[in-house]
Amino acid sequence: MVEISDTSTIEVEVMRIAIIGAGNVGSALSSAAVRAGHTVSISATSPAKASHVAAATGANAAPDNTAAVADAELVVLAVPGNAVVDVARELAPALAGKIVVDASNPLNDTYTDLDIEETAAAQSLQHALPGVPLVKAFNTIFAGRLATPTEGDLRLTGFYAGDDTEAKKAVAGLLASLGFRPVDAGGLRMARALEEMAFLNISLNAGNGWAWKTGWALLGPTS
Repeated sequence: MVEISDTSTIEVEVMRIAIIGAGNVGSALSSAAVRAGHTVSISATSPAKASHVAAATGANAAPDNTAAVADAELVVLAVPGNAVVDVARELAPALAGKIVVDASNPLNDTYTDLDIEETAAAQSLQHALPGVPLVKAFNTIFAGRLATPTEGDLRLTGFYAGDDTEAKKAVAGLLASLGFRPVDAGGLRMARALEEMAFLNISLNAGNGWAWKTGWALLGPTS
């Protein structure tokens, strides 16, 4: 069942957020989250890169991934798809009581297809985090749109999927706080659809020389 969320009815709370990865997505999400009032810690393979992004976005730089998540309520994995499981396993002992958001996309080495072993890459990731609530989100939103969640009068859609109801509520609140229209795509099984949507958008921009600014919006009556 797909739930269409009205941002006016979503409870938005200020959260302590850890962002693992300081690339295009991690840095853009850090900036957007800080601007929305959240407290953000960010880490990267290079502590110098984390410090640079933190200084530019208003986040707190962490010396390593474990330190970044220590006080966080919600942890966003904004790392390449081929690294996300290893990062999750590294952090697993420190993630008890936290919500994890998988913002990655499982692109293959040549960026010509998805590299998926199960129904969705997010399901493989969940196996690496037993007992930790995992939500797929932000993977369908280009880094360049995280600061611009609207196109004219149209609010872009922030799709999310997961099996934990409370975790999904928190992620919906985060999406709403950044200005997106949250849409619950269903259980973690539906992460496969979100991964395919992201790949389609990536392929269209790469193949047509577009500006990497396109985004998804679900339109039409829902009742």
